[in-house]
Amino acid sequence: MKDLARFSGDRTETGTLSQSSQAAAQVRVVTISSEEADQRIDNYLLRECKGVPKSHIYRVLRSGEVRVNKGRIDQTYRLQEGDVVRIPPIRVAEKAKHSVPPAEFTVLLEDAHVLVVDKPAGVAVHGGSGVSFGVIEQLRASRPEAKFLELVHRLDRETSGILMLAKKRSALVHLHEQIREGRLDKRYFALVHGEWQNARQHVKLPLFKYTTPDGERRVRVQADGQPSHTVFNLVRRYGGYALLEAELKTGRTHQIRVHLASSGFPIAGDDKYGDFGLNRALQKADGNRAALKRMFLHAHQLTFVHPGSNESVTLSAPLPPECRLFLRSLESGSA
Repeated sequence: MKDLARFSGDRTETGTLSQSSQAAAQVRVVTISSEEADQRIDNYLLRECKGVPKSHIYRVLRSGEVRVNKGRIDQTYRLQEGDVVRIPPIRVAEKAKHSVPPAEFTVLLEDAHVLVVDKPAGVAVHGGSGVSFGVIEQLRASRPEAKFLELVHRLDRETSGILMLAKKRSALVHLHEQIREGRLDKRYFALVHGEWQNARQHVKLPLFKYTTPDGERRVRVQADGQPSHTVFNLVRRYGGYALLEAELKTGRTHQIRVHLASSGFPIAGDDKYGDFGLNRALQKADGNRAALKRMFLHAHQLTFVHPGSNESVTLSAPLPPECRLFLRSLESGSA
């Protein structure tokens, strides 16, 4: 088991482990519940063994050390209720043991099925890509009793607003089904620069994801990209700016940002697809206009069918104070 032990951070050259490591290295036998059923064994292990690299999970699956009902299975096996799973001693990497700061998010709704929070701008939804921890890690740390807590959808780090998580696997499946069928309604407020004309405008531009040479994820309009559809409603004009409400008909990466930028209306403060000269100017106050030091994109409304009650639920998150202040300054400047 040397390959498994190297993720523990303990010295293993002599073949001995500390008592705590020995306790952690016990084989686990788990009976699959109805909430855990109907998911692939690899996804189940990735959730059960948080902190263990994916490559290591797949290695132990290929080795046959993971057994279901005492038999070997491959990574595509779908768990059934009542399955008995043997999990070998897979230890969490030492870096995963670092303490995570407690979560301090405004909770919009929490019950046995879902948790919905108002995410601030500048906070990643999950760790990775230079971020030690995000919303999901902080919420898990603040709710150690939660056996299941997964993101239903994502928000860009620079975007604020409504973020939904599932507290049961059945809820996650139910909500993902709504997303696939277009029954989950997400609305955003975006402030753009330019002379926006139409009260309601459909933008259908195919989006292609790519990675820059330095590893940054980007999106561009490209003929062979994924079909993407956003509807923009004019809320109000502020001089050379317009406040829009965006309805997502598809949920592609950076969809609102790229659809607006490609249409000639960059979002104020967007550091990836925006007007960089304008963004620099907005960093500092100018006369009546307040400074804007973030991207003006906010997920303000979410409507979905509750996975427990099957009733329609609509949640709202008000614009953050810095966005409201900027709009008031534009209004006073226009006056």
